[in-house]
Amino acid sequence: MTTAAATTAPRRRSLPRVLRSPRVLIGGGIVLVVLFCAIFAPLLAPHDPNTQELLAQLLPPSWAEGGQPEYLLGTDNLGRDTFSRLIYGARVAMIVAVVAALGAMVLGTILALIAGYFGGWIDWLISRAVDLWMSFPPVVLSLILIVGFGVGLRNVILAIILVDWTRFCRVVRSEVLVVRRQDYIHAARLVGFSHFRTVVREVLPAVAPLIITLISLEMGIAVIVEAILSFVGMSVESTIPAWGVMIADARSYMYQSSWGLLLPILAIVITVLGFNLLGDGLRRTLDPKLRQQEAG
Repeated sequence: MTTAAATTAPRRRSLPRVLRSPRVLIGGGIVLVVLFCAIFAPLLAPHDPNTQELLAQLLPPSWAEGGQPEYLLGTDNLGRDTFSRLIYGARVAMIVAVVAALGAMVLGTILALIAGYFGGWIDWLISRAVDLWMSFPPVVLSLILIVGFGVGLRNVILAIILVDWTRFCRVVRSEVLVVRRQDYIHAARLVGFSHFRTVVREVLPAVAPLIITLISLEMGIAVIVEAILSFVGMSVESTIPAWGVMIADARSYMYQSSWGLLLPILAIVITVLGFNLLGDGLRRTLDPKLRQQEAG
């Protein structure tokens, strides 16, 4: 029986434990709701997010004084439905969160596996590159890259990948350094496994729980970075509904209609909270060291 087969049963037993975690259930529920809104935005939004009703500007939510039933969360300064724009804004947030996080994970994990497994001058070179790259403030570095690449959602995703791959590389490398010293890694090499097969069949499954946790946390970071870039006009076009664009549009009218500013901020906070709860819950349930500490 191979090492991978021997570890299948413990991984299967971890699934019910994950589903019993309140953090995973709450965080996963929030993420699923936002994802559902992003996928089915045309069906859920009661209005076109860019349709302007100049006679219905800066309306409060329907339950507040002066609100109208057809505009559940009110309208912005151009009479566009806030609720519809929030739903469509979830599309931008989730696209950036998923694609950027996966891209940063792939790049960072590959380099981490190479550095941690082989060590030596390869590890030194990659580690120094990570230290140099992380010396730049992430948001500032993202802005610099966007200026170089140009404005656009694709370039925002690319900038986040190029900035945040270091998070995966540094953390995963530390775990790989521990895993490669385990007896079953040496046993795999003795029975004739190549380096590539050892990394893919033995090392990667051992660090997979950590990678899953980092992905969920990185998704929350990507949502925040995209909102910042769209707020300053360096992400999507102003005609595309995005939470950062909504905040930028509403800031000039915050005293006349505070809802237009608070609602997209609340959407960002709830979404990031969902990702953080999901990541923390996965870390607590999948990491055997944390489980032993909590049990003790």
